[in-house]
Formats: sequence, C-alpha cells, structure tokens
Amino acid sequence: MAELLGLGDKCGEGTSGAPVLAGSCLADNRLNLDVYPDGCHRFLQLFEGRRGEVVQVEFLRLSSNDRLLGTTLGILPHLKHLKSLVLKGGHARDEFGSCQYGSLTSLPPDVGNLRCLTHLDISFNSLSTLPSCILHLPSLRMLLVSHNSLVALPEDFGSLSKLTFFSAMKNQLKDLPQSIGELAVLQELDLSENALEFLPEEVGNLRNCTELDLSGNRLSSIPDSLANLKSLRRLHLHSNLLVTVPASLASLPNLSRLDLQNNCLRTVPPEIQTSPFVRLQGNPLGETEPSPQADEPSAGGLRRLFLASGEDSFTVTSEGCKVFLACGIHFYFPPGTASDPLQIYFRTLTPDPQWVKLRHHDVLLSTVLELQPHGVKFQQEVQIWLPYASPQTLHQREVVVRTFSGQSWSDLRTRVEQKRKSKKHVAHCSVLHFSWFLVVSRLVQNECKVPTEGTLLFSSVDPNIKVTFPPGVTEETRNVKLQVLPVSAEEIEEITADAGCRASPLLCLSQDSLVDFLRPVRIQLPLPPGVTGLNLDRSRLHLLHGDLEGQTWDDITSQVVLEFTHLYAVFEVTHFSWYWLWYTTKTYIGGIAKKVYERLRMYQVNFIALQRKKDPEQVLLQCVPKHKVDPVLKKLQDRYRGPEPSDMVEMFEGEQFFATFERGICIDMDRPDCVDGRLLFIFYSHLKNMKEIYVTSPVDRKGQAVKGQVSFYRGAVPESIPEDASRRRKGPDSLWLATLPIKLPRLKPRWAENPGPLNGFSFPPLNLGNAETGYLTQANLLSIARRVGADWQTIGLNLGLTYQQIERIGYNNREDLDKQILDMLFSWAQQNSEDPDCVNKLITAMKESGRQDIADEVETIIELGRQKYRESIRRVGLEQESSTEDSAIAMM
Repeated sequence: MAELLGLGDKCGEGTSGAPVLAGSCLADNRLNLDVYPDGCHRFLQLFEGRRGEVVQVEFLRLSSNDRLLGTTLGILPHLKHLKSLVLKGGHARDEFGSCQYGSLTSLPPDVGNLRCLTHLDISFNSLSTLPSCILHLPSLRMLLVSHNSLVALPEDFGSLSKLTFFSAMKNQLKDLPQSIGELAVLQELDLSENALEFLPEEVGNLRNCTELDLSGNRLSSIPDSLANLKSLRRLHLHSNLLVTVPASLASLPNLSRLDLQNNCLRTVPPEIQTSPFVRLQGNPLGETEPSPQADEPSAGGLRRLFLASGEDSFTVTSEGCKVFLACGIHFYFPPGTASDPLQIYFRTLTPDPQWVKLRHHDVLLSTVLELQPHGVKFQQEVQIWLPYASPQTLHQREVVVRTFSGQSWSDLRTRVEQKRKSKKHVAHCSVLHFSWFLVVSRLVQNECKVPTEGTLLFSSVDPNIKVTFPPGVTEETRNVKLQVLPVSAEEIEEITADAGCRASPLLCLSQDSLVDFLRPVRIQLPLPPGVTGLNLDRSRLHLLHGDLEGQTWDDITSQVVLEFTHLYAVFEVTHFSWYWLWYTTKTYIGGIAKKVYERLRMYQVNFIALQRKKDPEQVLLQCVPKHKVDPVLKKLQDRYRGPEPSDMVEMFEGEQFFATFERGICIDMDRPDCVDGRLLFIFYSHLKNMKEIYVTSPVDRKGQAVKGQVSFYRGAVPESIPEDASRRRKGPDSLWLATLPIKLPRLKPRWAENPGPLNGFSFPPLNLGNAETGYLTQANLLSIARRVGADWQTIGLNLGLTYQQIERIGYNNREDLDKQILDMLFSWAQQNSEDPDCVNKLITAMKESGRQDIADEVETIIELGRQKYRESIRRVGLEQESSTEDSAIAMM
C-alpha cells in the first residue's frame, strides 16, 4: 500500500516549453500528477505528444479537483497496463481551510476493461453510487471510496472476488448487500462513520478478515455470525448504539482489540468484560434502562414545546414533554419525571473564568446553560442536548458535558451526536438535578478501578503507554485516571529552536486517593521519536516529573531505575502526576520543559479592528486564532474596512484581556461589559471573541478627522491605566498586547449633533417598554436613528407601517434622509408607546431587516436597564430572597 501511494519523480518542461516525459519521471512506470494544480492539462499534453510512453504507465495519480478531469477520464481506458489509479479529491481547500471534495461522480464504462488494475482510490469525491464498471475489474485487490456520498453498495458487490482491502469510511451507507460475504479473501474492511443500522449475517463469511471497522454507525446489535471470523485481530465497534454484544466474540482466537467504547451497553457478558483487550469506556454499565428512550418515546402524543428567543421558562407536568429552545438546546422529560407541575427557568450565560474553571489543555466549546430550580431531584433522568462548536482542529480528544454541583465541576457521561439535517454537533447527557452545564473538549481520559489484586491500564490514544498495578498495590479499591498529550518532534523543535531535542508523549496520572500506593506502579512510555534501544545514549535521556499545574519540572532520572527495550522505557513510581521523557544535550532541562509545556497550552492569535463602511462609528473588535484570520477577514470585507490585523500574540484558553480606546476616541454609550470606557474580553479559541460597538469623540470633528487608536491589554480590567501606558509597551512585565488605528471622519452638519428640535421637528419624551424589562428613551431612539441609513423603508415595513405611510414619510421629507428616518421611527414609537412588547417588536424588525447590529445594540440597552432596575430593587429591599440565587451569587 505504501509503495503504491509513494510519489515518483516529477514531469517537467523542456527548454522549448513543450512538455517532456523524462526518463526519470517514468521510473517504475509511475506518473504522479496530483501534485500539480494543472495535472490533468499536463497529462493531456503528454498523451498527445508521447502517447507510446504514456500507455505503458502502470501507476497514475491525478487530482479530481482538476477542472479538466472529465476530459482526462476518457483516455484512461487506453492505459492497458495500469495497475494503480488514484483519482482523489481533497487537494484544494475552501476559504475556511477545509478540504474540497473532488468533482468525480462516475467513471467511463470502459474503465472496467483495465484487466491489470489492482489498486483504485477514488476517495474525497462526489460519488452517490458506486460506478458499475468497478465490478468488472477482474484483478482489483484494493478499493478506496472513503469520503463520498454513497448510500448503498451494488447487490453484486461480492463479485470482486480478489478484493483484499476495502474502505468506504465517511459515506452514508445504510445497509450492506448480502453478497459482501462472498469476498472470500478480504482482509481489511473499513465501514466506519456511515449510517449502518444492521449487518447481514453473511458478514460472518469473511473468514480471512483480520481488521473490521464499524465504528461511528447506528448499530444497535451485531450478528452472532461475527464469531466465525477466526482470523479477526481488531474489531472496532465504538460510537454506535449497541445495547448488547454476543459473548462468543470473546472466543475469537486471534482477537487482540475489541473497541466497544461510547455505546449504550448496560450489561456485558462476563467473558467480554474481563478480557484485557476490550475497551468499554463511555457505556452506561450497571445503570437502569430509562423509560422511554429519548429519541423514540413510547408515550404517544408526547407534548412538544417550541420556545421563542424571548422566553425564559416552561412548565413540566407528570405527562412529560420535549422542549426545544431557540438557541438549539433541547430537553426530554420522560413521563413521571415530576409528580406535580414544575416551572423550569433557563438562561445562557457568558463564561466567566472566575467560576468556570478549565483544566489545563481543556477547550471550551459552548456558553454556560443554567437551569433552575437548583437541587430539585427528578424521579426520572432528564436528557439534555447541548449544541457546541465542533472542534475540527482538535485531534485525540473527547467532548464531555461539564456540570457544577454548587461546590465543584465534574464531567458527565456524554454521547456526541450529529443532527441529520443541519450536521451540527450536539452533546447528549442525562441528569437528575439541574444546575449549570457547559461543553468542553478535553484530553482523552482512560480510567479504571484498581483492586487489591492489581490491574492493567492502557491509553486509547497511544496503546504503547500502559500502567501496571501489581497485586497488593492498595488495600482499598481506588479509581485511577490516565491522560496523554501527544507532542510532535516538530513542535518541540519549533519551541526550543533545537533540532536535537526530542520528547515522548506527555503522561498525566491521577487518582481519587491522597495515599501513595503500597507497592511501586510500573509505567511504560515510548522512547522519544528517532530514539531506539540500539542508538540510545543514556546520558541524554531525562525522566521529568511535573506538578499538577505544570509549574515545576524535576529531573528524577537518578531517583528511579530505568529499563529499556528497543522501543520503550519502563520505570516504577508510588505517586501520580505528570511524567515526560526528554532526549537532549541540554543541562537545565526542567526550565526548558516548563517553557514547552506553557507553549503547548497557548494559542497564536491576531487582533482585528474594523469599521463599518456605511457607518465608521460602528467598530468591530475581535480576537481571532491565527489560522482563522484570512477566512474571517474575507467574510467581513464587503461591509467593513480597517487596518491589517495586529502582530501575532499568544494567549491561554480562558485568558482575560480588555480593549481601551485612546487618543480622542471613546465608547458612545453605557454597556454592561464596559468599565470606564474599557471593554472586557475572555479568549476562548472555539467561541467568537467579538464585540461590535459605537464610538464617538469629544474632540470637535467639524474641521478635521480624529485619528485615534484601540489598544488591547492582558488581564482583567484594572481600576486605572497610567496615562503613559501606551509608551510602556516593552519588557517581560508589560500588559500591552497590540494597538490598531481607528479613524473617525470629519463630521458634516447633521441632525445628530443637536438632539433638540430640528427644522420643525420636535421629539416628544418617550419611554418604550417598562421598568422591569428596561426602557428605550428618546435619546436611545435618536442614537438608533443614526445607524439606520438607507434601510429605513424596510425597517418601517417590518415594524408594521403601511406602504402609504412609508410613501408619505418619503415624500414629506424628500431629499433629506435624516428626516425620513426620524419621522418613520418616531411615528412608530408614538403609535406603540402603550404596547409593553414594543421593544421586542423593534428588535425583531431590525433582525428581519438584516440589521443584526442595531438589534444587538437595542438588546444591550435593555439588558443594562434591567440590571439597573434589579439593583434599585435590591437596594430598597424589595427583591424576593432566594436561597438558590444566593448560592449562585456566592459561586460567582
């Protein structure tokens, strides 16, 4: 396989500009043109100019992202000697950096005449059905169709009698043909990440199969016939819906790995549960079956509640219900959850690092969901689905729901699902109590119970890492957790600037007991990359022990007995923490390890400050991970302009920073997140670190523009910033991160400068809304009017004004856009001043008109009003006391 996929020498052009097929290019009759963006064009030129040599090619690679692929396909049947054909997509990337699928949807029928073809790779394409010509390839041994859109395989798929390897991962297969059992010599079968709901019994006829991957499907059971696969060594069934597995799997003579993680197994046959090669993490073992199932409740006519964005509560009765929130969160309350009607309150909160404590290497993927009443125990488990930002760039990690008990955070057993229509990811968990919930990505955690008899714990990230607990290691059973952070040689070299430095994966061990083990625990770690027992220089190898916070790293090489095999280092310890193998000539290795550890936790980011083209006073501030800067700017370039992003800086997940406007620019109005003109931000790599605000200047702008700036500083918002802070931006103790220019243009005489009567206009005093939900005043409406611009007619219609009213306003104030906007907005306000829901109608109209920016500004004003109202009530002692609210405040 590796030989077939290797790149040969390149084809080039001669001195005359005509393509040549150099002898070196056809070494071993290989032609690799997928490395060229115009590979198909080169192939067509070669075929036209040197046909005699091209038809002898045995190994051909082309990119299916090439626009000339269709023309090229017609030539393929002429290559009678072809043994390996690769027509993969994924060579081009979209604006977000994701691989683009190839344009291949079929193959010419005559491709079936390639009698020598043994290897065909058409992955990362747009195939919805398998081309029929493939079934006529008599010598085909390896077939790869992964990352397509196949929903089924042909009924006569088993006619590929010589097939030894087949991969169809990442398709949409719902079932398999019975003929799949006729693939008598098949050795490896990968059907992972499809939509399979059942397997035919004939799968048990694949007697030469050594590896079978069925992970990431919808299987609730597997046939007993799998026990016939006597050659099977590895069986992957994780991330399905399995509720049972046949005990006969444990009797397979060659099986060395059975992965059953993240299923719905509540009981497992003892023969399987006690097998050392079985993975069972992520299953609800020992739990009782919920009744009914969340996805298919057996109670007919179960009540379904769909809540709008402004609602914050609903009622649960003994009949149960399904509840869907506008933000994408939904719940399932089975019948009997509550014996009496119970009012449930909910709200989403911006994560605050003061009380949302992320552990090292955790990544936050959602906002915080608070559910009340706290502490009430339900009679049935309530199931919750939380949408989250999919961590596409995070590998070898797992997604969990984290909840706060009032004392500490803990992780719930979580199942990751993907919505069928939207393809969005959700985290699914079950709870008996309500509190605070959020979704995080963490290092994969393997855990086990250590009894007096001892046990063995492997890492699922790197099976070469294992921990052996000997008999007598503990008097009482204790829980042990293992996490591994892989570290590449490239990362080590980049951070240390030393090509000679190497390090093993970083191992973290923890337990639920404060007592050291009674006997030494044996740990096996792989040697650093490029180091083996044959070339090992022991003077360069260091075993480091770090504290749980990674602040100190001690070299304990001389304190333990290190044993070496060809690939591993083995040592014994009695207490748990971080362990790390380093191979280097450096002496002060502890300091280097601390530096590398900190850098591994950091993200490279850039700051952007953009001004809206139609309204330069509207400023967008955002902190963007480095790899997302270009697609973010491309998305915003039609509506915003501004300077180039700042230089790259490094930040921790959950780190606070703030922005302050300087040199004659200030924020236009009060905001809950603004303290004395400074905006607080919290960096979370997978959430939007963005705020859109309006700025102004106390400087007279009639004569000239104001050239100011916005600066970003590390840390929480301080009480005061020295006036010369902009001049003290260097040195290790500097809080300054970046500064970007902001320019406010010279003002033309406008109504906005005079909020009083203007050319016959007088603005009556207004208080839209109510005290409890927050008012919109005359001054607020004037500020909003400044932002409306040419969208005023659309906004007016969405507010409920008639076409005749809009036309009359336009005619009466012709040639004066400012007056048209004011007339429209205050006409609506006077008509609706008695409507308590008028503010929500204004927000909705702005959203429907495509002015999310104004809608956000109105919501900010209203939220500030609510806060001031609650504070005033609290000061006069009228607020109803609540023990749950007190506990929430104490927690924060």
